Amino acid sequence: MKALSFEVNGRTSYGIVADAGIREASDDFLARYRDLRSVLTDDALTELPQNLSKTVLAADTIRYLPLIPNPDKVICVGVNYRPHVEEMGRDVPAHPLLFVRFPGSLVGHQQPIIKARASEQYDFEGELAIVIGRRARHVVRAEAFAFIAGYACFMDGSVRDWQRHTSQFIPGKNFRHSGALGPYLLSVDELSDPTHLSLTTRVNGTVMQQGIVDELIFDIPALIEYCSTFAELLPGDIIATGTPGGVGAARTPPVWLSDGDTVEVDIGEVGCLQNTVCDE
Repeated sequence: MKALSFEVNGRTSYGIVADAGIREASDDFLARYRDLRSVLTDDALTELPQNLSKTVLAADTIRYLPLIPNPDKVICVGVNYRPHVEEMGRDVPAHPLLFVRFPGSLVGHQQPIIKARASEQYDFEGELAIVIGRRARHVVRAEAFAFIAGYACFMDGSVRDWQRHTSQFIPGKNFRHSGALGPYLLSVDELSDPTHLSLTTRVNGTVMQQGIVDELIFDIPALIEYCSTFAELLPGDIIATGTPGGVGAARTPPVWLSDGDTVEVDIGEVGCLQNTVCDE
């Protein structure tokens, strides 16, 4: 199942991607569950395909939202691919290097990502995101996959000079609409093993990043085990697992995103997230 959130006719909604287009949740289902986070909270995602409107929406009639527009937490993992550790001149961390993103820093598929007027150092980072499907606390790695609802593409747009103001990444990772999440949630029943996935980031059609999820320093079970130890993970929470090598900041000369650039994060069956850069 490919579940997504969107706006249509001036209202927010959700549904699934179907062969002919997009099927919105039925009125009764929407009355019970106002958004995808509510669906996940009540463990009702498997009911969604049986509770759809008969109307098929064309993709160009909706505005994509981040697939979970209102997560309780967005936890991001820094320097989690060895090539990215090396290109950024860092040591391999002993524990996951974590920071948070605010929901307002993210947009959906095909929506503009904003290059902040405060900086010229706007960078791209393609990542695989995990969406939590069950309350998770003190999860052991052997049971971690049971707490995942599905997967999505993530563009962790980074304002590098602000990221480097201190040892805390938060300022450079939270400019309004600087990142993106989508286009949809690929449910876990369609992807039992994400380790084989290949991740490619393209800027204006040119491949800039490539990696395989199996190359993560801290793999998906380790991240869920670690994060659920210090926090209670809730349905709809996002964990962005880190980016491969090839970011703009590590290139000579650096490659920064500019107004009009198109960024694609392509993770095969998980989807291809596409956004165009717009000056603030």
